[in-house]
Amino acid sequence: MTQDVKTIIGEIFNEIADGLEKGRYGEKVRIGITTIGSEHGIEEVVRGAEMAASNMVGLDVVLIGPSPGTELEAINPGDCERDIHSEMERLLDEGYIHGCVTMHYNFPLGVSTVGRVITPGRGREMIISTTTGASSSHRAEGMVRNAIYGIAVAKALGKKEPTLGILNVDGAKQVERVLNRLKEGGYPINFATSVRKDGGCVMRGNDLLAGVPDVMVMDTLTGNLMMKIFSAFTTGGSYEALGYGYGPGIGKGFNRIIGIISRASGAPVIANAIKFMAEMKKGNLLDIKEKEISLAEKAGLERLLKELKEETAGGTAEVKVPPKKPVTEEITGIDILELDNAVRLLWKEGIYAETGMGCAGPVILTAPEDNERARLILRDYIGK
Repeated sequence: MTQDVKTIIGEIFNEIADGLEKGRYGEKVRIGITTIGSEHGIEEVVRGAEMAASNMVGLDVVLIGPSPGTELEAINPGDCERDIHSEMERLLDEGYIHGCVTMHYNFPLGVSTVGRVITPGRGREMIISTTTGASSSHRAEGMVRNAIYGIAVAKALGKKEPTLGILNVDGAKQVERVLNRLKEGGYPINFATSVRKDGGCVMRGNDLLAGVPDVMVMDTLTGNLMMKIFSAFTTGGSYEALGYGYGPGIGKGFNRIIGIISRASGAPVIANAIKFMAEMKKGNLLDIKEKEISLAEKAGLERLLKELKEETAGGTAEVKVPPKKPVTEEITGIDILELDNAVRLLWKEGIYAETGMGCAGPVILTAPEDNERARLILRDYIGK
């Protein structure tokens, strides 16, 4: 074998190695995952991370928190969730990781997560928008925004013209009217058609099971319930084995790719959630969602939402937020699904409050002078 041939073969192998290093579709993606908070233990989280790292070319997984018995890169700022989330945010903002998967994270009002499931009827993937957080304190407005957020995630997954359905829950018809007017104003929406005889874009339970639309729009609490059912219906409920988790937080100006899993999520879901966030990075989610929001605003989104809230002001008026003040006192013991409702209850009583993350999990934050009164109000609210 001549030296020239050896040189050429060597160059070919170097190109192959470089391609594997960068990944099949471009530069490597580094996704973090926080390790504490799971009901199944740290070992289950680590197992899910290892599954993701071994199954996706071009992916590096970084563990954040205690991470025993693994060869994956691990960064351990301690065993307090607040410290771990602070480290996660630092790594994201500095660009060391491109996205992250975590539990218990409290997004600001206006940001909610877009989940992804595998439907049992026909084995189709379907996006559920949304599953945690709150796009708005006004139910119907939130669902309209959820539609835009879901479309953005679908496009980041490579669906150029995703179909959209609206689950038949309270406010669905109002949401349908707003979205139709938004479409008339120039925002492209490709409505799905129900499998039921009467058709239409308002979806029934049959459509959920069959995965009829690419994006199924609903309010967050219903979406959270759907995620749990789709993820754990084969296991009896205590172990989420199917799907991709509760998805990335989406909202105008929110520029971190942070995906949510449940305390009940098992290793297969954790692995898929990491893969999901890698796909969001590769698919330019942050750019796409800002473009979608901008297109919707040009089509009259804010005007239409204002009219919607005025239309429904009789029964579901948005709560006015009291003047902002420093909040340093923590109130624990509120279920994570009730945090947003509890905060709005305090706002209604004239107390400024925020959601947050303490060492023991989700908390409500108040000013010192409001803490005792807030505790009394919340004690009555949760029946304790």
